[in-house]
Amino acid sequence: MAHTFDELVAKQRAADEAHSRVRHLRDAYGPPARTQWSARQTATWETAWRAWRDLARDVRLAVTEYARAEGRPLHEVEAELRRATGNHG
Repeated sequence: MAHTFDELVAKQRAADEAHSRVRHLRDAYGPPARTQWSARQTATWETAWRAWRDLARDVRLAVTEYARAEGRPLHEVEAELRRATGNHG
């Protein structure tokens, strides 16, 4: 499936938001090795983690397809995407 760069940006932002949710839940619940999470907390965190993982995988595939379709090196597309989304790490 062909992607536009704007679609890549939107996908990356969705993945970033999902990752933020996972970090927020972990901060709110405490580290699982030191804090006993309830079954509901565990299920909530696992659902958020799976959503982040799936979105991150989708971004990676879309970026790879985009780079290939555009005939550009993957690292250049990744760098451009980081700049566009404010992800400098």
